[in-house]
Amino acid sequence: MNLQRWIKHLSEALLAMCLLGMVVAVFGNVVLRYGWGTGWVVSEELSRLLFVWLVAIAATLTFAEGKHLGFDLVTARLQGLPAAALRWLTRVLIALSLYYLITGAWAQVVVGMDSHSPVMNYPLALGAGAILVMGVCMAVLLLLQALAELRGTPASGESA
Repeated sequence: MNLQRWIKHLSEALLAMCLLGMVVAVFGNVVLRYGWGTGWVVSEELSRLLFVWLVAIAATLTFAEGKHLGFDLVTARLQGLPAAALRWLTRVLIALSLYYLITGAWAQVVVGMDSHSPVMNYPLALGAGAILVMGVCMAVLLLLQALAELRGTPASGESA
C-alpha cells in the first residue's frame, strides 16, 4: 500500500473516530438526561472539539482529492497557456489565503496555550490546532500539486 493511500485511510479512520465520539457524547448525554435526570458535563465541550477536528480533517481530505466546490465555467473551456495561467493564479490566491489562515491559527494556538476550557480543562489551543494542521497540510498539498504540474504529471485529486 502506498503512502498516499495509507494517509487517506488514516484520515478516514480519524474522521470515523471523531464522528463516533460525537455520537456517543451527545446521544449518551440525551439518554442520561431524559432517562435518569442526569448527564455528562463534558458532553458539549467534547463534541464541539471533535466537530472542529472532524471539519478540519474532512476539508483537508477534500482538498487532497480535488473535490472542493469550485466555479469552473470559464476555466473548463480553456486549454493550453490560458488554462495553465489561471491554474497558477488560482494556486497563488489559495497560497495567500493559506498564509493568512496559518498565521491566524498560529496566533490562536499561542493565545490558547494559556486559556483552558471551563469543564474539561484542556488548552483551547487544541481547537485552533486543528485549523493550523489543516492549513499546513493544505499548503503541502498545494506545493505537491504545483511540483507535479511542473514535472508534467497530473497531481492526484487535481482536475486536469
